[in-house]
Amino acid sequence: MTVARDLYTVFVARLLFPLHERLKGHATMSRLRDLERSQWSSPEELGRQQESRLRAFLGVVAARVPYYRELFARSGIRAEGIRGVGDLASIPLLTKPLIREHRAALAAEGARGLRPASTGGSTGDPLRFLVGPARVSSDVASRWRAYRWWGVDIGDPEVVLWGSHIELTRQDRMRAVRDRLLRSTLLSANRMTPEIIDGYLDVIQRARPAQIFSHPSALLELVRRADERGRRLDRLGVRVVFLTAEELYGYQRERIERAFGCRAANGYGGRESGFIAHQCPDGGMHLNAEDVIVEVLAEDGSPLPAGHAGEIVVTHLRSEEFPFIRYRTGDVGVLGTGLCRCGRGLPLLSEIHGRADDLLLSLDGARVPGQVLVLTLRDIPGITGFKVVQECADLVRLLIVRTAEFPAGAEEAIRKGFQSHLGAAMRVVLEPVAVIPREASGKYRTVECRIGRDDAPDTERSGRPRDPA
Repeated sequence: MTVARDLYTVFVARLLFPLHERLKGHATMSRLRDLERSQWSSPEELGRQQESRLRAFLGVVAARVPYYRELFARSGIRAEGIRGVGDLASIPLLTKPLIREHRAALAAEGARGLRPASTGGSTGDPLRFLVGPARVSSDVASRWRAYRWWGVDIGDPEVVLWGSHIELTRQDRMRAVRDRLLRSTLLSANRMTPEIIDGYLDVIQRARPAQIFSHPSALLELVRRADERGRRLDRLGVRVVFLTAEELYGYQRERIERAFGCRAANGYGGRESGFIAHQCPDGGMHLNAEDVIVEVLAEDGSPLPAGHAGEIVVTHLRSEEFPFIRYRTGDVGVLGTGLCRCGRGLPLLSEIHGRADDLLLSLDGARVPGQVLVLTLRDIPGITGFKVVQECADLVRLLIVRTAEFPAGAEEAIRKGFQSHLGAAMRVVLEPVAVIPREASGKYRTVECRIGRDDAPDTERSGRPRDPA
């Protein structure tokens, strides 16, 4: 996608931001150039590059990271014996509790420039870890490459509507100056009253952003308020809306695209696991295969072929300073087959079902994606917010914010719709509430399964498209 750029965008993209990255000790520009070349390589060539990088990565980790040096010795694992992605299964999975327990031993000896990072704490218990310059350079370059797929660049005006306290509490004077220079406007999604949203609409009107970056749920709140007030969003010149951090439902995409008069692009990643995949204008959800290896595993830990849903496990190949090797994200997805129409050789992630503990359990033991229940609610008028919570094996509670337009008889229709997927004997309780609370991370969880929650892994979906350090 080619779009004429104004002179200030050119200045930021070619001079100001590269200088900013160089002063921070990041190799973002050289990594970006490499990624923009390699994306057109054949899948076979990308596979060879990935495996070469994997061997080099494991060699460094085995030599310099105490946790893995001891683990490999204890388990009889030889780093040089892992020749390709298929051999990764010999390395035990990395989990959130293991990172907490061995945080100091996971830092590479002699590593410089390590900085603290953390998830937003979706379950109220953030994961704290470290990131180094190579990892940051990779993540920023990968996001920047994806921006350019959509005809936007660093320096184009952007609005970020975000709910994580991590960014919001870091917004000191220096970051505010940087954002002003980069033409980026940060708005908090943590408290969105009608009056606050009205102010946001005024800000967006003045900013006339080329891109908007947000949680789907937060942006949908803004769209609903704009509709109520008769505020037109499709005349602002927004070229693309980037949506991440929550599962993106079809009804959300449709309404947001209609409101802004542009396409919405889905993104997937995590603060701890890095930038994993991004959607291109031709619809393919491309994996960042040069820097990230994605495995999809069955419940018993065995690898699943493309087309089968399982837990997403990630190895970040630029995380030598604090390695994430076979990290359990807690998300469920499906690897794709074939190539995207865009011609890029990058492999595809065909489906993302959200967190493993966002899959409900039917009475016959089947796992049910929350998406199918959301479809039951989509076309019922008078629903302005909802959350589905499975409290035990035979009880699902629906928290629902509704208006006077909510029709008589809709409760029974909802129960029958849920029971058609979860079992006729499933108890479905509707609980009217004034507001759906956000998680500690600032996100909404539309669907939550509390069965076995204590043992469930946790992940924080990817944050703002900025340098996380």
